[in-house]
Amino acid sequence: MPLTPKRAARGPRRRSLLVGAAGAVGSAAALAGCSSHGTAADRKRARTGHTLREDAARETEVLLARYESTAAAHPGLAADLEPLRRHVAEHLTAFRGKSRRNAARRGSANRIAVPPDAKTALTALADAEARTADTRTQVLAEAPPELARLLASVAASGTVHVRLLKERAA
Repeated sequence: MPLTPKRAARGPRRRSLLVGAAGAVGSAAALAGCSSHGTAADRKRARTGHTLREDAARETEVLLARYESTAAAHPGLAADLEPLRRHVAEHLTAFRGKSRRNAARRGSANRIAVPPDAKTALTALADAEARTADTRTQVLAEAPPELARLLASVAASGTVHVRLLKERAA
């Protein structure tokens, strides 16, 4: 008696199934970007992602400086602004990645001109948050998936900040 059962007349051979499965796995890996030799489009998308991430980090640095400047100009607002400022610092860390984490903790050395009236300063801060959130939303289609998720999340957070700031200014 043979060790392997006799092959039925119908159906694919085991070798055909294995070759097909290996091809499917290779195709999936290529689609997922696991190939060590990316296409020109993959390289361009990576450069775009890097550029978008750097732009988002710079915009976030300016926003963080605006929070710090507002808190310094209006000490009575500092406690209310601190949780939002901390979120912005976390966003900066997320955009910069692990290699530059300490920069978000140091804060920004840049000072931004702040209106002398506290309500006007809060409105200016809300407007800056809104512009930043809009910019992040506008570039979502260009961003690689992981960065697009981060940009969308941070834009949503910024939109909540806008609402909170406007409520406080009212």
